[in-house]
Amino acid sequence: MQNGSKILRLRPSPFTAAWSLLIGLSIARVLYAGLLPLSADEAYYWQWSRYPALGYHDHPPMVAWMIWLSTTFLGPNETAVRLPAIGALFGTSAYLLILTRRWYGEGVALATAILTQAVLLFNVGALITTPDSFQALAWAGACYHVARGYEGGRKRHWCLGGLWFGLGMLSKLSMALFAPLVFLYGLTSPHHRRRLQGWRPYLGFCLGLTLMLPLVVWNLENDWRAFRHVAHQGGLASANGFVPRYFGDYLLSQLSLLSPLVFILLLGVLTHTRSFWRAGRKRWMDRYLWMTSMPVFLLFALLSLHTRVEGNWPAFGYLGACVLMAARYRKRPVWRWTLLTAAAISFLVLIQAVFPLIPLSPKADRIAAELSDWETVGQAVAALSEGLPEAPPPFVFAMNYQMASRLAYYLPGQPLTVAINSDKRPNTYDYWWEEDALAGRNAIGVIGHDNFHEWRLGRFFESVDPPVKVVLHDHRRSWDDSRRPVKTLYLYRACGFKGGHQWAPQSDDDIRTSTSNPNPSTSPGEG
Repeated sequence: MQNGSKILRLRPSPFTAAWSLLIGLSIARVLYAGLLPLSADEAYYWQWSRYPALGYHDHPPMVAWMIWLSTTFLGPNETAVRLPAIGALFGTSAYLLILTRRWYGEGVALATAILTQAVLLFNVGALITTPDSFQALAWAGACYHVARGYEGGRKRHWCLGGLWFGLGMLSKLSMALFAPLVFLYGLTSPHHRRRLQGWRPYLGFCLGLTLMLPLVVWNLENDWRAFRHVAHQGGLASANGFVPRYFGDYLLSQLSLLSPLVFILLLGVLTHTRSFWRAGRKRWMDRYLWMTSMPVFLLFALLSLHTRVEGNWPAFGYLGACVLMAARYRKRPVWRWTLLTAAAISFLVLIQAVFPLIPLSPKADRIAAELSDWETVGQAVAALSEGLPEAPPPFVFAMNYQMASRLAYYLPGQPLTVAINSDKRPNTYDYWWEEDALAGRNAIGVIGHDNFHEWRLGRFFESVDPPVKVVLHDHRRSWDDSRRPVKTLYLYRACGFKGGHQWAPQSDDDIRTSTSNPNPSTSPGEG
């Protein structure tokens, strides 16, 4: 019995086990991050970090700032670009851990940690650097400190909650949902309504608004273009009415990213509202987490009835829901199967990303299409550009920001690149190059069509040579150590740029149209 007691005392507590899980998986992600080439969005955000600014067209500046900080010290490599996202998920999980331990106990804390580390959505968010990674951290931090503010009323926690709210607004504009949701919780809570009668919550909110000043200044200088972009994405200017297909796509994307059983438990927590609203003083956290999670899922569901909603948009709203799922279901038989299926899906996807375990056709294999080997393309562009005159200096371009960003990262020397963007959607490339800086220059372009020079490039260049074919290969090696071709690209050598690369609205009533030009202060000039 004495030996058995010693063994029991040596067993780690659930809280210690949860911390060990978070630290171990974070180290594994750092090692894994360098195995994958950059995705198109990651290369795009890395491009942002080369043009320091108070804001950017597509999103607030936090993602660019974090990538700049990491790559400045570690160099422009895949691991350095992804390290901020890995750190952000660790911080997000840490906040959830201390929240659940305080209000639910160590058992629920461990169950929540396992769930968040098992779900595919959060694994992707930890390995692909996007604004969502930092918004999730800010949402978790703000949730915890505002809850402490409601509980104890201390100024420190209200200010820390406001601090995280402001940092979240510098990460992604949908963070704006946090303020009205926690305010609505306070108004409807008989136990905490009195907190809103004091000045401390509003001090924290003002602190958050102060942190938003860089974003506000940039938008003031650029005719509120970032807000126009978000409004357009939200379908405010769309003539679409009810589109059932978008709603179905939204539900299917959430089911895929969360896993089927997690999605079912999410719906169970979503509809379990009666107990939340009848919760007494001891269970107020149930209502608080419901108010900071489920409305997010519902709001994006309503939005999907009108416009397309990307699968990652409501991700921050699932943080509180994960705690509620763990608290309600962890002792039920379905919980074990939920964790096993979610972890199995994530494991298979992560293995498939580095080794083609499941044979799929190039068209069906999204990983092959998204994470292709662009180093070969970069070498081919460098070889073709040797035949161009050195004066005026040639530039490299693509017809969209995804290709232009990958070219910038994988070309030898990582030169600045151009996106000829007139017929696409506006993006941050429109702010980096003035027409005069490119006029008359020769260029090498990478296009996905072999007859592009005959019907498009002639609008932008005086002359265009016939294309040179380059085969884009899968970044993964198969069982026989070969890499299969996944896509064919075409390289064009063009002379005498005539201008017109910036986005131009197709109609005057486009909500993205503004009277100001992109800020010339961020232009790299001759590069």
